[in-house]
Amino acid sequence: MDIVLTGSYNYVMKALILKLNKEGHRIFVISGSRFSQKKYPKVFEQYDFVYESSSMREIFDSIHPDAVVFLGAYDDTFNWKKQDLEQVRYNTGLTNILQAATALQKHVRFIYLSYQDVFSGHSPSDILEHDKFSAVGFQGMAVRQGELICGNFQKTNQFDSLVLRMDHLYGMPLSDKDLMEPFATMVREGLHGNTIHANRNNIYSMLHISDAVEYIHKVLTTEELKYHVYNLSSGEAMSEYEMAELVASGMGGGTSVEDRSVGNMYRLVLSKERFSDEFSSRVYNHAKDCIPKIAAEIASQEQKFFFFGGDKVSIWKRIWDKIALVLKIVLPYLETAALFIPFFMLNNRATNSEYFSNLDFYLLYVLTMSIIHGQQQALIAALLATAGYLFRQQYDRSGFDVLLDYNTYVWIAQLFILGLVVGHMKDRLRNVREEDLHEIDFLNTQISDITDINATNVHIKNIMEEQIVNQNDSFGKVYEITSSLDQYEPEEVLFYAGDVLKQLIHSEDIAIYNVANSDYARLFVSTSKKARSMGNSIEYPKLGALYDAISKDQIYINHDMNPDYPLMADAIYSGDHIELIIMIWGIPWDRMNLAQANMIRVAGYLIQNAVLRANRYMEALQEDRYIKGTNVLGRDAFLILMGAFLHARSKDLTECCVLHVLPVEGEDKNLVATTIEKQLRNTDYIGYGPEDELFVLLSNTNEDNVSFVMNRIKAAGYETEIWKEMNV
Repeated sequence: MDIVLTGSYNYVMKALILKLNKEGHRIFVISGSRFSQKKYPKVFEQYDFVYESSSMREIFDSIHPDAVVFLGAYDDTFNWKKQDLEQVRYNTGLTNILQAATALQKHVRFIYLSYQDVFSGHSPSDILEHDKFSAVGFQGMAVRQGELICGNFQKTNQFDSLVLRMDHLYGMPLSDKDLMEPFATMVREGLHGNTIHANRNNIYSMLHISDAVEYIHKVLTTEELKYHVYNLSSGEAMSEYEMAELVASGMGGGTSVEDRSVGNMYRLVLSKERFSDEFSSRVYNHAKDCIPKIAAEIASQEQKFFFFGGDKVSIWKRIWDKIALVLKIVLPYLETAALFIPFFMLNNRATNSEYFSNLDFYLLYVLTMSIIHGQQQALIAALLATAGYLFRQQYDRSGFDVLLDYNTYVWIAQLFILGLVVGHMKDRLRNVREEDLHEIDFLNTQISDITDINATNVHIKNIMEEQIVNQNDSFGKVYEITSSLDQYEPEEVLFYAGDVLKQLIHSEDIAIYNVANSDYARLFVSTSKKARSMGNSIEYPKLGALYDAISKDQIYINHDMNPDYPLMADAIYSGDHIELIIMIWGIPWDRMNLAQANMIRVAGYLIQNAVLRANRYMEALQEDRYIKGTNVLGRDAFLILMGAFLHARSKDLTECCVLHVLPVEGEDKNLVATTIEKQLRNTDYIGYGPEDELFVLLSNTNEDNVSFVMNRIKAAGYETEIWKEMNV
């Protein structure tokens, strides 16, 4: 699947990328930042765009994803210090991404990650998905509104949007931003003061990130879902005090817990009933085991987590930033006032001048301010010029005469009209220029975005071309390898199926078990000592999780890394019955994924076809191969079969042993063969070999453990010896 993840790089994003990458999915990331970010590891392609970007639709058209995971409540892209603004940005970004996803002409599964804080208040029982909401705070309300937006898209657009609400998520943080409450407060107190304060009345359920991503992957890969909202929870309720004790035990160094139980009972635990009914929700990481380890790790990296929020800014830097901001606002006013002084002096000197008496320096001053700064400073300059004019007129006349003079008001009117008109034009020109610059910036951004998207598309195209050209596991390659089975004799096909699997799965440890009956399977082919580790005969219905998977016709993947089981296994069916069981060891952890499982399934089907053709050929020749009325192979058929087994043994594909039945004078050989056959397993063979004497071929048996069979044949009245001459 092609999956888009949206969000900054934190421990949630890291866990999702590792899980999805391990399962063979192709991962694309939208970082939510307009600035170039450091490339996330194990990501196919990364897009550094804000969620509100107008290029989001082009990005989705370019990726054409099968699924989208919006980190939502766990996305550090949003800074909740300016909560009201971030709430708007959060919902706008989510809506933009949803619209881009719904515009694609294909089915896209959209997963929205929510959290427990959409609820608040005490609940004596586990909170169900449809219980009444009571989110508090801007972040909680924004996340809740995001759930409603996803629900509306699901209803109105028939869009496959899902809400996964996780209960008090925790894990090993990458930075202090990853510390979630109440775990964060406990860690801070433990690091700062060696005393953790806890309230026994507060009860929570903690969900480890590793379990959370397992559940998310199940939802991503399940085709049909019953609901559109699920709670993801461990269901393991514990008090705040118990949690604090776990943190203190991990930190050590004298860290203690102080009981501060006040107030009423406060219980917030999400119910996992709905998810457990539909999926397997086994908890692999229990809080009582994981929390002390995480606390110990954080304590060992105290310098990394001590100054929460990053490096502190010095007080002088903060003071200077404030001064710079004030100066930026006040400077135009200071400039207007300062420039008034030289113009006032020039006007006084020009009054009695023969050449400059008709030059109005105040008008020039107002026009200068309006041209430079615009209407606002023109108004201030006009007021200062009026004050200067009135002051100068009082040198020759009384103030009362100046106020009664008609020319005074005409002069003031022209001063204000010219200043405000020119200032208005300046402001208009500035606004037009800013709009033009803004549009140019927007178009440049669009060009840059289109260039980035195109560069990404070219990069993806080149990668895909390279994969197609150099693909070792293409269907053509698979068919080429499996078709090589057609060159072998019918008796040899199943032996060399193990060799074929070695090439396809790139593992040296392959075992193929032949199912003898409803309870037992016998080892038929093994390519190494490790592949024979489960023994020559297994009671496969007792293999627990392995049998549960193959009985449902699913690929078994050993996620628990149980050393007693293979890393992967598959069953080949004949009708409704298991015919063969393929087991594989020696696979790197990162290749135990969906892609490898699909490869095993395809290879199994092609091998099954080759085996089926061989079996039909053998059935067609049954009358020629067996002595009539018996299960005793004729001389030619037995020699061919024995040669196939011994040749496979020489290539370490199987173990076998040949017994020569010592002749008994006067007894019918067919009767002897029929009697001995009853002492053999259904995977062993008896027939006529060299000089028409009876031989027994024991599969998956070596000379060290053949004595048991020899004793059983001896008890039936016949002697045998190990046949050495046929060793290849």
